[in-house]
Amino acid sequence: MPEQNVSPSLDVDDEEEDNRSIIINDEADQEFLSEPIHFGPESQDDDEDDDDGEEMKLSAKMALLDFRGRIEDAILSNYLVYNKKKNDTEKVIFSKRNLENQRDMTLWGVPLLSSKGHQGTDVVLMSFLKARDYKVAEAFKALRKVLRWRTKHRVDGILDEEFSPEVENMWFTNGKDRKGRPICYQVLGNFKKKDLQREIWGTHNQHRKELVRWRIQCLEKGIRLLDFKPGAQHSLVLVTDLRNSPGTAMKEVRWITRKMLRIVQDNYPGLIYKNIVINVPIWYSTFHAFNLRVIQQRSKTKFIFVKPARVTDTLLRYIPAEQLQVHYGGIKRDIDDEFSPEDKVLEETLKPSIISTIKIPANQVDMTITWDWMVVGNEVMYKEEFVPEDDCSYNVLLQSDKKLTGLVRNSFHIREPGEIAITIHNLTSKKKRAFYRSKTKPSVYQFTRSTSDPIPS
Repeated sequence: MPEQNVSPSLDVDDEEEDNRSIIINDEADQEFLSEPIHFGPESQDDDEDDDDGEEMKLSAKMALLDFRGRIEDAILSNYLVYNKKKNDTEKVIFSKRNLENQRDMTLWGVPLLSSKGHQGTDVVLMSFLKARDYKVAEAFKALRKVLRWRTKHRVDGILDEEFSPEVENMWFTNGKDRKGRPICYQVLGNFKKKDLQREIWGTHNQHRKELVRWRIQCLEKGIRLLDFKPGAQHSLVLVTDLRNSPGTAMKEVRWITRKMLRIVQDNYPGLIYKNIVINVPIWYSTFHAFNLRVIQQRSKTKFIFVKPARVTDTLLRYIPAEQLQVHYGGIKRDIDDEFSPEDKVLEETLKPSIISTIKIPANQVDMTITWDWMVVGNEVMYKEEFVPEDDCSYNVLLQSDKKLTGLVRNSFHIREPGEIAITIHNLTSKKKRAFYRSKTKPSVYQFTRSTSDPIPS
């Protein structure tokens, strides 16, 4: 029978699906209005990806050896992707071109045949075993379904596909989390014109498929940043920003979200460490519960839904301040000639309704000291001054009392030993977190001013 070209429609596999029933919390809507929603106990999955460096349990070793053997037998017998006993229709879908050289078959750039000697093979196989509680038969079935899905929909070539520039700009990678995992951002509401928004999301089935393929391409790009080696981080953090995203009237968004939830669960086991959805609008508080019906309990614990007021607090639990963009409340600028993410950042706790002082040593004379600092949530008054070590010298006021509106950067030429004192008055009844860093370098004295002040015309 001649080969046929099958359109990559990204439909869900027709094979028997796994049990997807979960328990939905009846109080989810009330929880949504107060705190970030964490589905399941965090302690169960926070260190889930950190056990590769530890001694593997005997039962896990035996499961891995069994899994290797099944895969090798399937590859050598040429039935890893499809069953020879099935009808010819399936063979047409998976053409000879796609199935030749199965010994060289890879997944996310990692060979599946363990005899190839690639360090990442066991890492990839373990991700399937963990997702199926080390049940080898189920993990083998899941791996075959992933390979069938990727072959049928030509996912291995999706990185070469081009989408409209507006869609491309909705995804980017920036920084790493506290364990070194890459962070990928999807900004779904990044539209200034409503007509452009309607054009991108569209109402036709083809628009939906294009956006689903674009989101899969985003995942594949993020996975290319991973290092599938023992002891390395082989999962990523996905941050989805819903600010200004289309509302309940845009059923296309709901359809795409449901489709992606299922695709990620079925075809990317263990590769998403946390899926943090931020700036969640009110209408999403009920919508998310219905979406999560399509995923399993293990995957459900990966999701965190955060309302706008809690975005910075939540992101800082997983992302260090020096790796979090200024736009989201961190201290990382896109272009920064002074600091790098490797520069040490210190943290200070500000007690409620109390005046606190952050002191930065400035003891190197004829140097210029530069500092960054911020308070999560702002709502404080502050002033900055240089306090000389000599009691007979005068303090130098660098910034008079002012309300904090965001990240502050300032600098000062040191002519005598002393310290930079940042006095902060917490105006709220809650504790606040302050982050700061500093750096000194040789320079010629010149007048400086805080970058938070307006530039005179």
